[in-house]
Amino acid sequence: MNPKNRLFIFLIPLLLIAAAGCASNKPKPLAAATPIAEIQSHPRNWVGKEVLISGQVTETFSVIVHKQFVLKDATGEITVVTSKPLPQKGEQLSIQGVVQEGLSFGSETKTIVREKEG
Repeated sequence: MNPKNRLFIFLIPLLLIAAAGCASNKPKPLAAATPIAEIQSHPRNWVGKEVLISGQVTETFSVIVHKQFVLKDATGEITVVTSKPLPQKGEQLSIQGVVQEGLSFGSETKTIVREKEG
């Protein structure tokens, strides 16, 4: 067998293994909305994780380039920071974003969700 053929036979399985490994690194789709109370009751377990939350917009706030709104479901409410246009109060939304630690006031820390762009 020619050395080029040996190299080719050796490289094919390695390339297939590498391709399979890359495919498994794709983010998994979020199936169902996470209850807001679950995030708020154990924020340390959620910081840095991607979540899907659903609820009604109860407040909106904007200062220059900082935009946020409060999303409330049947279990609680959480502040959502966004770069998108603000929704209307009363609007029902599902938001995909990453849980982050927000501002701290004394011993109290506010947990937020930063909405994914796009």
